[in-house]
Amino acid sequence: MPENAYQIIDTPRPSRWLITCDHATNIVPDWVNGGDLGLPAAEMQRHIAHDIGAEGVALGLGAALGATVVASRFSRLVIDPNRGEQDPTLLMKLYDGTVIPANARADAADLTRRLDRLHRPYHDAVARMAARRDDTAICAVHSFTPQLRGRAPRPWDVAVLYAADDRLARPFIALARAQGWTTGDNQPYSGHLPGDSIDRHALQHGRPNLLIEVRQDLIADAAGQALWAARLAPLLAQVLADSAL
Repeated sequence: MPENAYQIIDTPRPSRWLITCDHATNIVPDWVNGGDLGLPAAEMQRHIAHDIGAEGVALGLGAALGATVVASRFSRLVIDPNRGEQDPTLLMKLYDGTVIPANARADAADLTRRLDRLHRPYHDAVARMAARRDDTAICAVHSFTPQLRGRAPRPWDVAVLYAADDRLARPFIALARAQGWTTGDNQPYSGHLPGDSIDRHALQHGRPNLLIEVRQDLIADAAGQALWAARLAPLLAQVLADSAL
């Protein structure tokens, strides 16, 4: 197991919830193009390289709920763990107006190496943690940028994405809106991506699931991350208890 593929936070935690964070960091392993994708440092701090604030929210949720957390330890630009292996955006060459030089010249061997050392070990870890009990429910934590280049500002505070299974998504949206939060219902984009993490670890196994996105300016620092983890945790507990799933 490559030590930089993932981290698991798993002190004795009794919750049914498994918290995942696919886009936790902007780390580029040193064996990938010498640890440099050819981008300026400022670009690696943008949302294109990781989900800003999502890791802190995921860790806060894990602590509040008593839930295991699995988080990636590599940038989504190295290889995207929230994409299936056949997805054409698995290795992004252009993202929100930025060309990723090391990916533009990557070949099939580079892709295979990144799959073997990062993408597959991460998913093996999620699968292993999810399979430990029969009643696992998965909450994937992401964040979204307030505005893409040249696009309109995004007004949502939080968003809930889902595909065929909306058993937890719809009641969670109702609870979130009752808090006064501007809540996206499969916005700012659809939650249906065949082969993505929720499809692979939840839908294909019939596990209850949620994918929550928080707007990045709300969770850009530790205080915001702690605040939103504290806000989201009781809703997650309630929606799962009320579902009787």
